[in-house]
Amino acid sequence: MKQFISFVRKEFYHIFRDRRTMLILLGMPVVQIILFGFAITTEVKNVKVAVLDFSKDVSTRQIIDKLDASDYFNVNKMLYDNDEIEETLRKSSSDLVIVFEAGFDNNLRHIGKARVQLIADATDPNNATILTSYASNIIADYQQSRIMQQQSPIQIIPQIKLLYNPGMQSAYNFVPGVMGLILMLICAMMTSISIVREKETGTMEVLLVSPVRPLWMIIAKMLPYFVLSCVNLVTILLLSVYVLHVPVAGSLFSLALLSWIFIVVSLLLGLLVSTIARTQVEAMLFSGMVLMMPTVLLSGMIFPIENMPLPLQLISNVIPARWYIVGIKKIMIEGLSISYAQGEMGILMLMAVVLLLISLKKFNKRLE
Repeated sequence: MKQFISFVRKEFYHIFRDRRTMLILLGMPVVQIILFGFAITTEVKNVKVAVLDFSKDVSTRQIIDKLDASDYFNVNKMLYDNDEIEETLRKSSSDLVIVFEAGFDNNLRHIGKARVQLIADATDPNNATILTSYASNIIADYQQSRIMQQQSPIQIIPQIKLLYNPGMQSAYNFVPGVMGLILMLICAMMTSISIVREKETGTMEVLLVSPVRPLWMIIAKMLPYFVLSCVNLVTILLLSVYVLHVPVAGSLFSLALLSWIFIVVSLLLGLLVSTIARTQVEAMLFSGMVLMMPTVLLSGMIFPIENMPLPLQLISNVIPARWYIVGIKKIMIEGLSISYAQGEMGILMLMAVVLLLISLKKFNKRLE
């Protein structure tokens, strides 16, 4: 038993001495419970609502105030023309548009019926369904209170219109998200072991004595994986279009350009991991586990970022997949031009530059 206890004590010493192992063992459960606890939610909060009110009477004002007073909606924009509706949803300045017909209050008083239209972006069908359902419930609550006041039956008829995905096919939502997840993990995993492999196999000396500068060495490491990632991109697109029946509504070149930038960011992220990690196993675990969870939970591919607490929303800004998924939805699903995704493209390009500079700084020219 003394020998057994000695071996157990030795293993504890090895674990406590390795800070990275301790971080994974004790830190990861804390991070996971916080992320899963706050990020996984089907509730909607502070949804941006635009209103097109052709009536501008007391009834429409009361409904607008009732929506704005709820915890779910925030009326942030008043529209004046039908042409503004789709432009507002395209720019993502509002998530839901409510249109009141002309003579809304007059119709309620004299006919007993009035119509209101709820227009949502259905590229995320689950979120669109929740938004329109919440808005319909608030309108129904106003209708009931109005009946109690007037002691006469009235009916407010919500007409729901879902843009970009009227068939409510879930593939329209998860395909862009899965594209971002696959490219991020595959690219990061492929490059994360490249420099570490050189260290473990003893060929790092050849690289260090070569006249090639670190910048060109990093580019040379990336280029083969970039070509293979482009092959993966073509495969994913072909399966999406011909197997999952998700159309490419926008420009194929714009989609490819945004994807190429994202691939470069993912490859550079993997290279950064490879300059820090000491073994191939460590590099694979880091790129596979540490990158996957934030990409799945904080990129918006499953759960809307707007519904998350503010700290998680801020953290999501540094997740490259978030910007790629938003941009790819605009081009692939909504059929918008590249100009509508230039913000996401600019952020990804900035991330690529920052990651390249950090990788160059971390690249160790000397053997440990």
